Amino acid sequence: MGSHSSSLDDILEEDMHHWYTKFMRESPSGLITLFELKTMLEMNGMTEEASSYVDQVFFTFDMDGDGYIDFVEYIAAISLLLKGEINQKLKWYFKLFDQDGNGKIDKDELETIFKAIQDITRSYDIPPEEIVTLIYEKIDVKGEGELTLEEFISGAREHPDIMEMLTKMMDLTHVLEIIINGQRRKAAD
Repeated sequence: MGSHSSSLDDILEEDMHHWYTKFMRESPSGLITLFELKTMLEMNGMTEEASSYVDQVFFTFDMDGDGYIDFVEYIAAISLLLKGEINQKLKWYFKLFDQDGNGKIDKDELETIFKAIQDITRSYDIPPEEIVTLIYEKIDVKGEGELTLEEFISGAREHPDIMEMLTKMMDLTHVLEIIINGQRRKAAD
């Protein structure tokens, strides 16, 4: 097949039949479980926060809530991450951050996710507490210590620095590359 250095855009634009074949090779049942996703991401030795973050990513991609990611959900997730509109991505980020599902993001939820992301990416440039403080100083205009979806989206859109920080922090292309390269390794075996 192609080289390992193909961009994710090129991979996404490959023939859908070929993409489906890759998915089925990785998951012959046609479904990916949370355990299989963690295995693909080589989660051994990750912190509890990082593991919890992957759980949350899995559950946001499992759109019908059946405990599996099927091919349609898989393609929808990849499309969202690579080509989604800003509002779509912000809604997805919000759903990911809102760990208790109450429709609001509090500081602890946001900090937990940012710590987990840093554990997975092994990038510790800015302490999560500083990121959360900056976000709440600029976006939480009512000073409630919580953000609704509307506040989160409008705040991120009104503050390009926050939008850029969220985009960098939430860039999951490295996760997709691990999955895709894992599929290529299996195909080569």
